[in-house]
Amino acid sequence: MTVQTVSKGPFEGQKPGTSGLRKKTRVFMEPGYLECFVQATFTAIGGAKGKTFVLGGDGRFFNRAAIQTMLRMAAANGAAKAIVGQGGLLSTPAVSNLIRQRKTDGGFVLSASHNPGGIDADFGVKYNVGNGGPAPEHITQAMFEETQRITEYQTIDAPDLDLSICGTTQLGSMEVEIVDPVSDYQALMQKLFDFDKIKALFANGFTMRFDAMHAVTGPYAKAILEDALGAPDGTVINAVPSEDFGGGHPDPNPVWAKTLMDEMMSDSAPDFGAASDGDGDRNMIVGRGIYVTPSDSLAVLAANAQLAPGYSAGLAGVARSMPTSGASDKVAERLGLASFETPTGWKFFGNLLDAGKVTLCGEESAGTGSDHVREKDGLWAVLLWLNVLAERGQSVAEILVDHWATYGRNYYSRHDYEAVPADAANALMQGLRDKLAKLPGQTHAGVQITAADEFSYHDPVDGSVSHNQGLRIWFAGEGRAVLRLSGTGTEGATLRVYLEQYAGPDAAHDLTPDAALQAVRDAVVEITEMQALIGRTEPDVKT
Repeated sequence: MTVQTVSKGPFEGQKPGTSGLRKKTRVFMEPGYLECFVQATFTAIGGAKGKTFVLGGDGRFFNRAAIQTMLRMAAANGAAKAIVGQGGLLSTPAVSNLIRQRKTDGGFVLSASHNPGGIDADFGVKYNVGNGGPAPEHITQAMFEETQRITEYQTIDAPDLDLSICGTTQLGSMEVEIVDPVSDYQALMQKLFDFDKIKALFANGFTMRFDAMHAVTGPYAKAILEDALGAPDGTVINAVPSEDFGGGHPDPNPVWAKTLMDEMMSDSAPDFGAASDGDGDRNMIVGRGIYVTPSDSLAVLAANAQLAPGYSAGLAGVARSMPTSGASDKVAERLGLASFETPTGWKFFGNLLDAGKVTLCGEESAGTGSDHVREKDGLWAVLLWLNVLAERGQSVAEILVDHWATYGRNYYSRHDYEAVPADAANALMQGLRDKLAKLPGQTHAGVQITAADEFSYHDPVDGSVSHNQGLRIWFAGEGRAVLRLSGTGTEGATLRVYLEQYAGPDAAHDLTPDAALQAVRDAVVEITEMQALIGRTEPDVKT
């Protein structure tokens, strides 16, 4: 097998976002598009020669073909070994775990996460570094710079490998090891959680529904929840990964997981409900008749993590992304834990985790995780909830009510305005940015503004600074609003507005989020001149 050099590139717009490069599937399928991005990545990390990489994805359309292309390129670039999930499947946390366990040089995750899949939907590629986490900004910037000047890539002329059988084979001079995607991950979960205690919970009649959303977590959930923990057959639904996620949208929130939500709010609801996304790194938690916001989930887990064996020694600290509610801050303050506020993007947690400054971290976008890997981990969060439920012997609703009575309640909601014309979205953000200095002291929609700024993050580990991470407005009475443009979409712009209102331990906690947040929401609409600038005030998705 000889190395071939193919003239191609550069392509415009190959700048990785917070979770890699995401585009429409057909864009990635253009001749040379994927290849140039992968070659640029190899160059940005100092080449692939002699290195070992983990490779896998969520099974969406183009996943298998892309893996074959990338294996040939890795071999051509001199990689020593590639570790690939059987059938090309690996959840994002499983990739992170394999990188860390095998001490590889890095890995590639093929996924557009919670975005839809299919030939007319979305695809993505993300590079993770040797600690198992997403590439930090200096590496993604180097990758982008290489994509702007690349003119050729390297590959070999070789047939596709059979990825369906576990074992070791050769591709040119590179060793390829095909591994069971679940076994190493399951072994890690058994170290962290009391499987006997959770198994007894199910044996005593506890009922659950887990919606894998036709995505990669299905095989993991079946193996762990049903096979290892004894949950009844049928506990895991939509368990077989499909290239278009069964025609659905694999985003675990009340809108896209409506079937699960309807069941959990019905008279015949099981005790516990959960869902995960396309690549298995996000989670949704629902109790009988009650939805748990991701911000509240992080706070509850921070307050109770010591009930699980893996965290019995306590937590070093808790970190949250800036738009995430301050609920975990209240827990950290009361328990005497360090707390950190980072920009959106899991890579920002990596330094804190590596330095031992935090143990748990989370984002409002349904991502929660710990120092066991360097990614958010959907099924891990579900298992920690199950461990807490087994130890406390209470329902989800009872745990939440007790939590709010102890720490107060951070009413919270995220409003997504999708596919907003980029010019209009940028005009709204710039208009607000220009007003920030003058906002404190003003009253809008009957609420006084106490502070406003644009968030910059100063990393306490390496001293790096990340500017322009979101616009923040604080209101009298511990209300807050955050506005950001998302980097996870593939067309137009997604304007995200995050609304928060705190009610202390002695306050009533039975308002609906819409009612509790109405004043803050009305103020944001007025301040930003939303109707005039983007032509709407109602979001496409509210979570």
